[in-house]
Amino acid sequence: MSLSKITAKAQDLRTAFEATGAQAVECAVLQPAATLLDLYGEDIRTRAYVTYDPVAGEVMLRPDFTVPVVQMHMAEGAEPARYTYAGKVFRRQEEHPERASEYVQVGYEVFDRSDPDAADAEVFALFFNTLAPYGLRAVTGDIGILMAAVEGLGLSGRRRAALQRHIWRPRRFRALLERFAGQAQVPPSRAALLAAVDPMAGAGPLIGMRSQMEISQRIEALREDAQEPALSGELVALVEALLKVSESCPYALERLRDIAVDLPAISPAVERFSRRCDALEARGVDVGALGFEASYGRSSMEYYDGFVFGFVEPFRPDWPVVASGGRYDALTRQLGQGREIPAVGGVIRPGLLCELEAAT
Repeated sequence: MSLSKITAKAQDLRTAFEATGAQAVECAVLQPAATLLDLYGEDIRTRAYVTYDPVAGEVMLRPDFTVPVVQMHMAEGAEPARYTYAGKVFRRQEEHPERASEYVQVGYEVFDRSDPDAADAEVFALFFNTLAPYGLRAVTGDIGILMAAVEGLGLSGRRRAALQRHIWRPRRFRALLERFAGQAQVPPSRAALLAAVDPMAGAGPLIGMRSQMEISQRIEALREDAQEPALSGELVALVEALLKVSESCPYALERLRDIAVDLPAISPAVERFSRRCDALEARGVDVGALGFEASYGRSSMEYYDGFVFGFVEPFRPDWPVVASGGRYDALTRQLGQGREIPAVGGVIRPGLLCELEAAT
């Protein structure tokens, strides 16, 4: 597909978003690496293009627009605000070499604290209506429900933080849950370390960046963790049941309310899901035909902390999502230097829309 056609489609989408009242904004292609590393950790290096500028230091080719748009709004934006943008993003595709590492995105972002549920519905309905001619399958989820479940497990702060950090890494999350429940065998090396009177005796010279004090503190933290009571099997089963919820929205809501009877910590998040369904219905979305997957977004949407959604081409399983988005309140808090505001948005890949148009 020619870049000129993709650019024209992107401009059409951005113009349509501007017509709803969004302000068009631009973001620099080179972004400070430090900000992205603080948000995502060193893992971002496996997905982004990193280079060095003699003045700015370490920088990355823009992996998305959301982070710089949030920074811009938190520094100088008025409230409420709606933004739209169009331009290239750059992502390494080592796991999917058949996918483009440089492609165009068009986005729409809402910063509005008056009614977050209505804002969720606004963004989803805008994308739903915009993409209706393309025959895509829509799916929704809610990371906030799983986050609330973790907070309600009665674990120590350290263990809760570990699970929250790995919500977006399903295998690691599952492994931690099993370890905290005593269902996984302690590796012999760790058992020997914890049993040693002086684990540092005979350790040899230090190698790496950690000091002896940091290593000792880490060992002590592991010992404290080993003394914690095991998470009950009933709570593990409830989390597993939650993660398996995959129904149309009304049936998913019913199932989640059943789980909330035994895991009441999720009740506020579940009722927010209910209000969002009402707001979507008010905007003409057939919620009865809309799918909900409790695990949706856990592998690719790291900064979202609530409602998430995606639009996929059902006959092209090899494609990435054609459009995706969600709520990222915590990101505004992280980048707001003491300020925060509820925020939700999404992005569309116009190149994939052009391919669908060419195929019809």
